[in-house]
Amino acid sequence: MISHPSRHCTVELQALPSRIGQVRRIVSAQLRYWHMDVLIDRASLGVTELLSNVHRHAQPDKTCTVEIELLLDRLKVSVHDHDPRLPVVADAGPLATCGRGLAMVAAMSESWGVLPDDPGKVVWFTLPAPSAAEPAAWDRRPHLTAAAPDRPRFTEVALGDHVAGVHRPEPAPARSAVPG
Repeated sequence: MISHPSRHCTVELQALPSRIGQVRRIVSAQLRYWHMDVLIDRASLGVTELLSNVHRHAQPDKTCTVEIELLLDRLKVSVHDHDPRLPVVADAGPLATCGRGLAMVAAMSESWGVLPDDPGKVVWFTLPAPSAAEPAAWDRRPHLTAAAPDRPRFTEVALGDHVAGVHRPEPAPARSAVPG
């Protein structure tokens, strides 16, 4: 079930890898609708980490609810699951292949926390919303200044990658470990 009041969006789901990608797309679309494009990457990363934790750790089931709220000066993302066990930030070693999710959420968010909730718990994080005085990234325009009359307005620029006879392959696009 998905609900979209003007400043609130809720999604109920089973925290399975295929569904995590769908929720990322829903979060991205909702943030675009709210003109909060600058928050998409961090919100998507955070919700992916929280849902991955539900998938990996939650018992007895993987049912959860994702809620995103646009408050006055911040975006709040919360995940409610039915497992009453509270998460702990792990001290993952440099070679560990897991255990860094909550540390990443803590590092990229303004604040985060966990609250017991009957049944289960709510894990949440906040991101600062761009201020109304600051133009959105899509609305920024370059500031043009008048050039001195004795200076040319344009300069030719040669790019080093366009050397004759040299072909450099394009790097492969980055891919998420979670399908979707």
